[in-house]
Amino acid sequence: MKSVLSIAGSDSSGGAGIQADIKTIESLHLFAQTAITALTAQNTLGVASVAEVAPRFVEEQIDAVFADIRPDAVKIGMVSSAPIAASIARALRRAGAGNVVVDPVMVATSGARLIDEDAVGTLTAELFSLASVITPNIPEAEALLGRSIEDEEGQEGAACALADRFGCAVLVKGGHGLNDANDVLAQFGGGVRWFKAARVDNPNTHGTGCTLSSAIACGLACGCSLEESVAAAKSYLTGALGAGLDLGKGSGPLDHMWNNRLVG
Repeated sequence: MKSVLSIAGSDSSGGAGIQADIKTIESLHLFAQTAITALTAQNTLGVASVAEVAPRFVEEQIDAVFADIRPDAVKIGMVSSAPIAASIARALRRAGAGNVVVDPVMVATSGARLIDEDAVGTLTAELFSLASVITPNIPEAEALLGRSIEDEEGQEGAACALADRFGCAVLVKGGHGLNDANDVLAQFGGGVRWFKAARVDNPNTHGTGCTLSSAIACGLACGCSLEESVAAAKSYLTGALGAGLDLGKGSGPLDHMWNNRLVG
């Protein structure tokens, strides 16, 4: 059985972060391992509080995973501080980790900021250099580039610019667009592919970014190409949204197990 390590924050409501990653990985029939970077007190209405894990302990979690059940891919989510980002980078370099997917989580779906300003520089300098692909949404891509993205042409240009800047593939997700859910993948050194899909009419989108990036890591862990992994991950996410789970008083979670439910 292939294994994926999720390095991310814990979501007490179970819809995003480590919990969403575990559900996604197991739903796709891989073995999930974790290194927790932060604890959050949150629900579908928002984030009430964040407690960071000590950077050294984050590093020790990663070391322990690689020393035993070596993961075939790594997904990195919430990294709230520069010292934690640096500790993750040290551990992954020491382990020679491959198939690294970085979801640059900056703001929660609810609007709560999940990363310090100082951490952004360390994240881009230390972790993007290890990444096979990074998966910013449009607001995150705008923050990384320092300019607005108004249309699909701007979205594609942003993906290419970020790929050139950081030396890795970049998937700029279009879920924050007005009329579609089209994502664009730019490969470092050239090559662009669009992954187009109609927007699913579902207001419950808590954890979509976590879910997509974990699913991409699953594809890479199984030996699929990056394009194949993105296509499969997008199909899985579309199904999880389309299942129409409706829990909570705010933006609720996805149905991560939709593809494992028996019919009849």
